[in-house]
Amino acid sequence: MCGIVGYIGKNDAKQILISGLKKLEYRGYDSAGLALVNKDTLIYAKAVGKVSKLEEKLTPEFDNYHCGIAHTRWATHGEPNEINAHPHFDCYKNIAVVHNGIIENYDTIKKFLLNKGHKFASDTDTEVFAHLVEENYKNDLIEAVILSIREIIGSYAFAIVHKNHPDLLIAAKKGSPLVVGVGESEYFLASDVNALASYTRNIIYVNEEEIVVLNSKSYRFLSFQNKEIEKKAQKIEIDLEQIEKSDYPHFMLKEIFEQPYTISNAIRGRINLEEASVRLDGLDAAIPALKNANLFILSGCGTSWHASLIGEYLISNFVKKPVKVEYASEMRYKNCYIDDSTISFFISQSGETADTIAALREAKRKGSTCLGICNVVNSTIARETSSGVYLHAGAEIGVASTKAFTSQVTVLALISIFIGRLIGKLSFEEAYTHLKEITQLPSKIESILQNANIIENIAEQYYNAKNALFLGRGINYPVALEGALKLKEISYIHAEGYPAAEMKHGPIALIDENMPVFAIATKDFLYDKVLNNIKEVKARKGKVIAIATEDDDQIAENVDQVIYVPKTLPVLSPILNIIPFQLIAYYTAVRKGFDVDKPRNLAKSVTVE
Repeated sequence: MCGIVGYIGKNDAKQILISGLKKLEYRGYDSAGLALVNKDTLIYAKAVGKVSKLEEKLTPEFDNYHCGIAHTRWATHGEPNEINAHPHFDCYKNIAVVHNGIIENYDTIKKFLLNKGHKFASDTDTEVFAHLVEENYKNDLIEAVILSIREIIGSYAFAIVHKNHPDLLIAAKKGSPLVVGVGESEYFLASDVNALASYTRNIIYVNEEEIVVLNSKSYRFLSFQNKEIEKKAQKIEIDLEQIEKSDYPHFMLKEIFEQPYTISNAIRGRINLEEASVRLDGLDAAIPALKNANLFILSGCGTSWHASLIGEYLISNFVKKPVKVEYASEMRYKNCYIDDSTISFFISQSGETADTIAALREAKRKGSTCLGICNVVNSTIARETSSGVYLHAGAEIGVASTKAFTSQVTVLALISIFIGRLIGKLSFEEAYTHLKEITQLPSKIESILQNANIIENIAEQYYNAKNALFLGRGINYPVALEGALKLKEISYIHAEGYPAAEMKHGPIALIDENMPVFAIATKDFLYDKVLNNIKEVKARKGKVIAIATEDDDQIAENVDQVIYVPKTLPVLSPILNIIPFQLIAYYTAVRKGFDVDKPRNLAKSVTVE
């Protein structure tokens, strides 16, 4: 949550900071603000709402500054208003601070500072840090930041400027993402490399408990113990087209339509049909542990948790070993049984999800071999796991995840087949059949997308619904959960995903002629049972929209609308079946007039617990 940007150099700081904030707006858009320093002057502006509202306030007096910090907020402590918007200041507005994270002991620190005579203006936890730096400041800003950091408990990425030090920008990281961009006589700071891609490709990832000291001519890294750390920039590859909408009205629609390409990327160079094998270089170091594993744990949050549930079916099917799925947010509090024969997969699009990182660290502490499945290269999860697999889905900007989900499921299928072959649980023939079908998935997704107008028309019929039910069985039950989540996230319609048979144990009471029920009824061994569940809905006058296999000539007479998808193998069907649900959610939200890419109260990367 929240995005921070910093700049120091020779160019106009205002423009660079605003550009960076726009690239980070998916991290939060409750408010935005910036502070600039120059020759004993500190100037700032704040606005409630999106970055565009802040931009409107930037009069010519904000020009010709060469050092500053900026912030886009997802509110945690204090309601979204201008007072609580970042940056926050000390008593005399000499010091400005922006922050991504949570200060857990802020109340204790605030009481201490109030007793010292400090005056607070906001309800945020962040403001205490500005006052703490003020309290510790003795003309040495670096020392004041180091002393203040040592008193903070929580997760954070801070950026700090002081009007008496216009050629100094300081940052600190613990638990929240932070990167430094290196230019020619200029330096950048951001929560995400995407914010810097237009200015530099030379990046330094800030590690845990590191302090960054930037001026217009150099950079330094220090430990929290004030020890020098040697670090060099690495050149990264970023496709700028990935972070632009191109001709699409929304990032979400662009990312839905990118899925044939992203699935192709996820499998490129990884499938050898002649040997019926999978090549995953990122797992090579983990092969001994994979061979000796007695238990697999899959952990994630939100959409990544739904992908984990599908992964449970995939590993059970191909590896034939015990599998557990854990909410990352609950895993470290459950005292899960984990030992050195446990393989734990941590799944996250961003690789920066705070709950997932915390679960990862607990699993490592207990001796598990921890593996990552992430989209963002060099993210925290990628760095802290011993091995892993990248999705290669490209930047996902829309807050509601789409292409990352299908890539996660595809990668989980590859991993499952890889392990199954590795330990001799999967035959050549079975592996070949499934791998060949995986290579056909991009073209089959393309065929679904070609009929998007049919799905749009269905959304038009039900966009005014107050409630919706999504039903699936077996490996498609998690797809029902994900479909319901997508509809909730961006259209604000109350929706629930259920195993179809469980509908009788409660949700059936809600069904009437005004409630759309989306049922996954593609051909597999549970088809007849799902058909019976659909008839139970119809008997209560429910409106049923079915996802069905394109050669099914029976389903239409039992439902109100059908969305047909190409035939595939049952264990791979979630990758196709979720596409119509993504489009249903998208078109419903558009019809209701909502901001699809920036749904209320949500942020793309949840970096607080």
